[in-house]
Amino acid sequence: MTLDPTRRFSNRVDNYVKYRPSYPTAVLTCLQEECGLDETAVIADIGSGTGILARLFLQNGNRVLGVEPNKEMREAGEAFLAAFSRFTSINGTAEATTLPDHSVDFVTAGQSAHWFDRQKSLPEFRRILRPGGTVAFVWNTMAFDASPFMQGYEQITLRYFTGKPSRENELRGEMLAYLGEGAQVRTFANEQQFDLPGLTGRLLSTSYAPLAGDAKHEPMLAELRDLFEANADENGRIRFRYATELYYRQFTEVV
Repeated sequence: MTLDPTRRFSNRVDNYVKYRPSYPTAVLTCLQEECGLDETAVIADIGSGTGILARLFLQNGNRVLGVEPNKEMREAGEAFLAAFSRFTSINGTAEATTLPDHSVDFVTAGQSAHWFDRQKSLPEFRRILRPGGTVAFVWNTMAFDASPFMQGYEQITLRYFTGKPSRENELRGEMLAYLGEGAQVRTFANEQQFDLPGLTGRLLSTSYAPLAGDAKHEPMLAELRDLFEANADENGRIRFRYATELYYRQFTEVV
């Protein structure tokens, strides 16, 4: 049975909060220069999860409506963003945000848009966007070709992750077609640095990684330890590298 996407991360929230990367400020700069983002813009962050992308906009001074269907992730986001008075947490989905018509300037999503329904989500985003509003999706994509460590990490995911679809089979693989004429893509470098416990937590934050009790769990972690020890620097850390992909389109007409 395929797990409901809105429930995938319920048992991985702690690792997700601790070990998932943020997004580079170049994402903000691009949206400012290309789409008119300023501190007055209202953001609907869809699949807002633990609040990683929402925090980037809150720090920019924006009002952010975090729409998240998963109870555990939503509560983690509320705790993570508790210091920001301009954050509102909403129980909703990409296909039914519960937001009013033409009420936001940007619809954003970080690491979640590949779960959205291809037919139902974009009409919902168009409904809640004001004229001239922008849909912007961002992913931290593992840069598997960036180093021998990253190449080895990819091999571990290929051996031990179960049920992970190829990018071509996700909405993500069709993002330019999904957004339509005028869609743009930009790519920025990003990275984290981890010791072994951090690297382990990063691996286990992935929804396809086998957890404790699964026969693949301990062999996977043993290979991860070996890979870490073969590649760690003199300070006992490794660089975990990403290419941050930003897809965006402004919509001038009202629906």
